[in-house]
Amino acid sequence: MTSVAASSKPRPAQVPDALIVRLKEIVGPGNWIDDPAQMGAYTTAWRDHWEARTPLVVRPGSTQEVAAIVAACAAENVPVVPQSGNTGLTGGGLPRDTGAEILLTTERMRKVRDLDLLNDTITVEAGVVLADIQKAASEANRLFPLSLGAEGSCRIGGNLSTNAGGVQVLRYGNARALVLGLEVVLPDGRVWNGLRGLRKDNTGYDLKQLFIGAEGTLGIITAAVLRLYPKPTERQVAVAAVTDPAASVRLLGLLREEAGEQVTTFELLQRSCYDNALATLDGAEDPLDAVYPWYVLTELNGQGAPGSLRAPLEAALARAFEAGLVQDAVIAASEQQANRLWRVREEQADVQKRTGTGIKHDVSVPLSRIAEFIERADAVLTKAYPGIRLCAFGHVGDGNIHYNPIGPAEMGTAFAGETETVNRIVHDIVADLDGSISAEHGIGRLRLAENEHYKSEVEQDLMRAVKQALDPLNLMNPGKLISERDG
Repeated sequence: MTSVAASSKPRPAQVPDALIVRLKEIVGPGNWIDDPAQMGAYTTAWRDHWEARTPLVVRPGSTQEVAAIVAACAAENVPVVPQSGNTGLTGGGLPRDTGAEILLTTERMRKVRDLDLLNDTITVEAGVVLADIQKAASEANRLFPLSLGAEGSCRIGGNLSTNAGGVQVLRYGNARALVLGLEVVLPDGRVWNGLRGLRKDNTGYDLKQLFIGAEGTLGIITAAVLRLYPKPTERQVAVAAVTDPAASVRLLGLLREEAGEQVTTFELLQRSCYDNALATLDGAEDPLDAVYPWYVLTELNGQGAPGSLRAPLEAALARAFEAGLVQDAVIAASEQQANRLWRVREEQADVQKRTGTGIKHDVSVPLSRIAEFIERADAVLTKAYPGIRLCAFGHVGDGNIHYNPIGPAEMGTAFAGETETVNRIVHDIVADLDGSISAEHGIGRLRLAENEHYKSEVEQDLMRAVKQALDPLNLMNPGKLISERDG
């Protein structure tokens, strides 16, 4: 496909009618939506209820159709906002409220193009639901380890565009580590075919890494070659009550000494996570007989015989008891009990929505500074907002904490008005600890100003240079990751 020349037309205030007609022709009848009453699933944010506007949602069924849409929009200088499952938490897949952007969803692109068991790879299109990739891998006696709460509805294109994390990052890494190749439609409509299942390729820049985590601002991911792993034959799940967050980090060290890389998941939960679940989630259970301030949920996976990982898990917990790190613990005796122990963690997003108005943070700090972060943030917010309901949980194994304080009950929804102040308190502490204000959810609309506040001028200049080189007209998801003035 030849390059589309940069448009000399000014950015139109509205999408031209002729372009809308052309886009409808590209995707064909039944594969576009122009009725605002039918657009809600695409233009409303799942968590924060942001409302977006677009004159047209297009649903291409192939890479060729995506390329034709992007080329047509580039010729008219009209921006395109790519979207996968619309399960994001920062508004990155939503158009802005100008009504001058086309929304392109990859939801019809659901093919598994190839399954290469000798190479341990699966090649999928961007619209494949994450759970379906996990299922396809499992049926082939393999594991695709990316796992997160929205896996039943999120799609792999969005997962890669945000460099999704999830609960198994400790062992397998973020989405970035699970990708060997990509196919991408560039801002001028050309297609880059980088679908190579290679673990070594030293022929130049690793181009795929530009698009992973770029939130669709540099191009639209249409397919990917993903790494598969041996399917575990052994699983052990436990919940332990720890004295404090610092003890949880020391417990992780003991587990790794006993079980090595077989420690797959290590999650920290403040007591409030259980209290909120017991109050709002049918069938929620307390994992232990007594109440404790902090809990760890951990899972070990391996290739050994059933039960073979129980001994190293018990050994680590015994050492932790002796060291005064753990006060009580339970190891799941069955798959059903293991799933019950997981339930409170998996349902936290919905639980917190039902508990009250919260201000969400997806931050990361070095493991050695997790306890300091939580202690400092708790102290400042408790003083500033008496009665605040503190709620911290997350992937301690990789330093990613979801720090989501819920406002005092008497404040109700008014607590949302404190977002800027609370963000600055939390993020200033994160920055002081050499951390990041976004560990796995991305920047989107929610974190754009905050990101620019904390990123150095050098980092911002480098990002602008990449954006300008690949998307000089600022057609790809403008106003996300890099502010509009930089387009």
